[in-house]
Amino acid sequence: MKVVDHIQAAQGKTLFSFEVLPPLKGNTIDSLFSTIERLMEFGPKFIDVTSHREEFIFKKHESGLLQKVHTRKRPGTVGICAAIQNKFRIDTVPHIICGGFSREETEYALIDLHYLGIDNALLLRGDALRSEGSFIPEPHGHSNAIDLISQVKNLNRGTYLYDEVENSNPSNFCIGVAGYPEKHFEAPSHKADLKHLKAKVDAGGDFIVTQMFFNNEHFFKFVADCRAAGITVPIIPGLKPLTTKGQLQGIPRNFHINLPDDLIEAVEAAKSPEAVKQVGVEWCIAQSKELMAKEVPVLHYYTMSKAEETEQIAAAIF
Repeated sequence: MKVVDHIQAAQGKTLFSFEVLPPLKGNTIDSLFSTIERLMEFGPKFIDVTSHREEFIFKKHESGLLQKVHTRKRPGTVGICAAIQNKFRIDTVPHIICGGFSREETEYALIDLHYLGIDNALLLRGDALRSEGSFIPEPHGHSNAIDLISQVKNLNRGTYLYDEVENSNPSNFCIGVAGYPEKHFEAPSHKADLKHLKAKVDAGGDFIVTQMFFNNEHFFKFVADCRAAGITVPIIPGLKPLTTKGQLQGIPRNFHINLPDDLIEAVEAAKSPEAVKQVGVEWCIAQSKELMAKEVPVLHYYTMSKAEETEQIAAAIF
């Protein structure tokens, strides 16, 4: 079932969803299943599964020479989505990214998802490699999310990259795109960022999921600006409880967002790691209640595949 259909069927009731990471290479899927099992009692309508591009490592040979080697630390989303769908009978939303994938590889992944009956996808450009100053697409890959959206829309029309397929069965993907209440860090201005978001929606985006934020006023202004710009699709707020003192520096640095002074002061005053987690949970509960009062369609939580904090939040909200 499509995300937008879940939202429509809810008739104004705020839904619960969350995002998980594929397990690290070499691990089993059991820990991921355990996380999901703890959150199923709150009735999630869909689960997002992130995608991770390749990384580079340098392998030293006996000669002393270094060899640049491609590696992926986590498996792809297709198999993980299939496993979740099979075990829990719940819709999944795989993340499909530009970075690290050619158009051909993307088409194969989308075909596999279509065969599995998965009809949602969150389409993202993805991050640049740490060793690169800016995003560089793969050879024969997409440079931005709008091109990726166009490829998925073509598959929805039964149009493949190269093959003429007779009597093709078109896919029917519901397309999610990313939004940034505090502006994408590469955008020169909020207005420019909003213009780019509208272009993604006009290209075929069916719903928007936002970057995490810790001040609801940023989200409310973002929604108002979107509506004023003619963006009418559902906008889903993404939330994450702060769990460590180190995140006071890490989150702003890695995600280019601001933390409220009240939250910073409460975390700094916490006397133990558990006290820090409790501050983060209580802050996220307050955010969630205010957002629900404004009738957001879904409350979407970034779990990092850890259930404890999201479980506490959901128990207080749903």
